[in-house]
Amino acid sequence: MKIARGFVAPVAVGCAAFLAAGAAWSFQLPKGVVQGPMVEGITEYRLPNGLKVLLFPDASRPTITVNVTYLVGSRHENYGETGMAHLLEHLMFKGAPKHPDITRQFADRGMQFNGTTSFDRTNYYEVFDASGDNLQWALQMEADRMVHSFIARKDLDSEMTVVRNEYESGENSPGQVLMKRMQSLSYDWHAYGRPTIGNRSDIENVKIENLQAFYHTWYQPDNAVLLVAGKFDPVATLGTISRLFGAIPKPKRTLPKFWTVEPTQDGERTYAVRRQGDVQIVALGYKIPSGLHPDSDVLDFASSIMGDVPTGRLHKLLVDSGMASEVFAFPQTGYAPGLQFFGAVVKKGAPIEPVRAALTEAVESFYKNPPTAEEMERVRRAYLNDFERSLNDPQKVGVSLSESISLGDWRLYFVGRERVKQVKADEVAAAAGRYFRRDNRVTGTFIPDDNPQRAQIPVAPTAQDLLKDFKPQNGNYVSEEFAPTQENILKRTTLVTEGGVTLALLPKKNRGATVSVDLRQHIGDEKNLFGKNAIPGLTAAMLMRGTSKYNRVQLADAFDKLKISGGLTHFQTTRENLPEALRLVAHVLKEASFPATEFEQLRQQALVGLEAGRSEPQEVASRALAEHFNIYPRGDVRYETTLDEDIADIKTATLDQVKAFHRDYYGTVPAQMAIVGDFDPKEVTPLVDELFGHWQAKEHVAPVLRRYADIKPMEKTLDTPDKENGFFTARENLDLNVDDEDFPALMLANYIFGEGGLRSRLMDRIRQKEGLSYGGGSQLVAGEMDRAGTFAISAIAAPQNLRRVDKAVREELARAVKDGFTQQELAGAKSGLMQQRIQNRSEDGVVAAGWTSYLYRGKTYEWSREFERKLMAVTLPQLNAAFRKAIDPAKLSVVIAGDQHKANGGK
Repeated sequence: MKIARGFVAPVAVGCAAFLAAGAAWSFQLPKGVVQGPMVEGITEYRLPNGLKVLLFPDASRPTITVNVTYLVGSRHENYGETGMAHLLEHLMFKGAPKHPDITRQFADRGMQFNGTTSFDRTNYYEVFDASGDNLQWALQMEADRMVHSFIARKDLDSEMTVVRNEYESGENSPGQVLMKRMQSLSYDWHAYGRPTIGNRSDIENVKIENLQAFYHTWYQPDNAVLLVAGKFDPVATLGTISRLFGAIPKPKRTLPKFWTVEPTQDGERTYAVRRQGDVQIVALGYKIPSGLHPDSDVLDFASSIMGDVPTGRLHKLLVDSGMASEVFAFPQTGYAPGLQFFGAVVKKGAPIEPVRAALTEAVESFYKNPPTAEEMERVRRAYLNDFERSLNDPQKVGVSLSESISLGDWRLYFVGRERVKQVKADEVAAAAGRYFRRDNRVTGTFIPDDNPQRAQIPVAPTAQDLLKDFKPQNGNYVSEEFAPTQENILKRTTLVTEGGVTLALLPKKNRGATVSVDLRQHIGDEKNLFGKNAIPGLTAAMLMRGTSKYNRVQLADAFDKLKISGGLTHFQTTRENLPEALRLVAHVLKEASFPATEFEQLRQQALVGLEAGRSEPQEVASRALAEHFNIYPRGDVRYETTLDEDIADIKTATLDQVKAFHRDYYGTVPAQMAIVGDFDPKEVTPLVDELFGHWQAKEHVAPVLRRYADIKPMEKTLDTPDKENGFFTARENLDLNVDDEDFPALMLANYIFGEGGLRSRLMDRIRQKEGLSYGGGSQLVAGEMDRAGTFAISAIAAPQNLRRVDKAVREELARAVKDGFTQQELAGAKSGLMQQRIQNRSEDGVVAAGWTSYLYRGKTYEWSREFERKLMAVTLPQLNAAFRKAIDPAKLSVVIAGDQHKANGGK
């Protein structure tokens, strides 16, 4: 019954206007369909074959999400099959009889899509522009692949190496490696001791017959929950679901039962990972009850009180004192008993034993120091704010429900919210005392003890027991149907100037009365920023660390109380909190206090972060490529610094320099601001003038423009020893501006070549066909106020495969230039890009940021409308001519970073 926090996968919302408030409706159910419970606008139905259906209509955004959760994850795997649930997730995108090219159709329809695998469940979702055709296709596709996916030998051969590369990518991270080893050591028998990604040898050797048997056992309607959230007709949609999914026969097999129970741990355990790296990490793990157990939510309070930054006890104990640079705490649990992690990151070479001792003492004596009323309220407020934000945005709540579904019932999502409201400080202390104990800890070695302090993990109640006294809340969620067209945005937006601020105001009714604000602040010019080096970045990073009225903790609480999420100048809040949120932001910008202790803490964190990247392939390669293209002198704000220069700049920066920079360079005249969402323009307009309209910096402000330079190509290979994964990156400079005649065609060509996801030419080659890379693509950048454009390509791969990636990139680029693209590819790119742009404009924060960008350039959304007209008018000859004119494979500079010993076959 755990509240789901931090789930950010997008889930769409919408419906006819009369359903916007989540009201119930009545209609004739399809034959055999049974209606189940309804909670806060979400209604359950069950088909005769056992499929559960959740319908969540809301009209606040013109998008739809289809999410299918299968109650199978890595804990259901057998010996030799670790990672199989995740590998099967990948194969589910390879097609089914009626949909042989799923990823191509995703791209052509501009759909966002993904699949995720955890211990207890696997889910697949797609988010798309609300239309009957898109919804019909998505439901047909999910019904088709539910029981008819190919799961073919040829697809396993290529996808296995992709998943292996994903595994190798995780092996590059000291933190991920450490957590995996702790997880393995914590369990003797239970499958939670196996990371979801699996064992490398199992990934490489799993038989297709095993995958097919696993698929046919678990991927059935009686083991799945289908969610549709968004702008759709529930009556018609339920009928379509009944027709498409109802045709799948009810399975005759009986699902396997699992009876393994992890025995009580009888002594502390020790582990060590020794690999090359640039930071030290110390971590503790304690077994805790299932997510169904009441203690699970109680322990979440302990986790947050200890691990939150900067308010948590561990941060104050270890970071504020300088013993560690970072701390963390998080639970990893599910249907069965899981783990609670606590840890700290320590600078390389610094003493780590005192940190381990202090960390252990703090955690295991927590029960002696119960949470304060302030700590309890802070955590409770944060949890409930997260829940409110998720519930007001079905793009988040939809996938969050997958976690509750995996525990036994989607309504547990709401049970968890009610439980959080009731948790008391003495419960938190008592639960910590039961589980955060020496003999339940993973960090020590075995020591004989006549008086062991064992922690008995209690039996969890059933979902039915937890639900017997549950009473759903009735919410009133008012919103409007807003068409995200440029015409409507222009029609609904008022442009005014308040003092030195150009202001765009777009009021609209939103679910949860949310409102988004974007402030584009300008600092300095090319000349007066020369030689400032790290000072501008340090100044910005110090703003939220204290003001004339608040210390860092108080400031974090103030933002939380006003329901401000996001950054200082790009954030979301609610209608009632907007005026005070603007006042608070203005206060922080103008009256930052720059505490000396926080400045030193920031410097140490920055130095540790920089050192951590010294041997990371992506960081090493990216820096080398940027340095090659640098054309500016040291001290210029556009200069590409080396890692050692960054470290030197941080070390020599002083607090006085930061204070002086803020005093001389900060202001909001001129500035651009956009406010989009639920607010009163009459109330906000004079307030913006009061807070921002007359604050002018001492130093001159002007755009810092870049210039195009034709850079001689180069090739460089860099060694990053003891890294399982490598990085390929390439770049070519372009003399290009967004207003150029060829830019729309180049954008479409880039989408086809490498930005269009799995079905782009690049990813089709290096992932779908050859299985070399888990992730990669291309990027096209055009200057907005200058002509400094770039075309770049990147991909991750195992060190031994990087040369094959290089060869594939060059061949595909040469083929595109020589042979051009096809009419089918052009049509798919137009469809995909246009639907993505429509979906982006359905986000208030994106619209607000778009307004400030356009206003800074002296334009409006009329430019966006005209650009899309040009985009749709591009012909195939124009597309191919533009790409051949701009892209020269011979001018491509390439940097490859990886373990050269592994790349050369261990020689």
